[in-house]
Amino acid sequence: MVSVHGGGLKAPLLVWALAVAFLLLVASLLIGAFSKPDFPPYALGAHADGTYTLDASRSDEWRWWGDLGFRRNHVITARGTAALDLGPVSFDSTTEVPAEGYVATTFEADTTNPAIGKWYDYSMWSHLLTSRHHVYAVRTRSGELVALEILAYYCREVGAACYTVRRKTTRPRPASSGVR
Repeated sequence: MVSVHGGGLKAPLLVWALAVAFLLLVASLLIGAFSKPDFPPYALGAHADGTYTLDASRSDEWRWWGDLGFRRNHVITARGTAALDLGPVSFDSTTEVPAEGYVATTFEADTTNPAIGKWYDYSMWSHLLTSRHHVYAVRTRSGELVALEILAYYCREVGAACYTVRRKTTRPRPASSGVR
């Protein structure tokens, strides 16, 4: 817009806002390009501390570990199994899990398990995935109850989609016998 009174060029507020938004987007992309994930010191396979690291980097196939399937950033339970998000509780203190409330995986074009599907936080600045450090209860095909925590999504050998997880057998929490 040109000023009639000789004040020079004046851009409308919307143009300035769009320019600032564009610069923030460019900055975000540059930060993401130079951000490196924190690579845990785990090699693929079982570890002495009870954790397990697996490569789920192939986007065309599920990598199964027991009753859990991993593919890129997706985690599901196998047919006949189900999961429950217990939230950000301490894995070490999880000895009992609910007996009910488990959600099975929906096997369709977009295979998902809503209980464990959003296990990560995504950073718009670094473009990295980090574990929410929730504990998940999984009811296996045999009826066993296990607690699971996803510790990391990156490793030195694979890069992204290299899960380090821990799991342990638990028992059902007794049903409340109190009167409401």
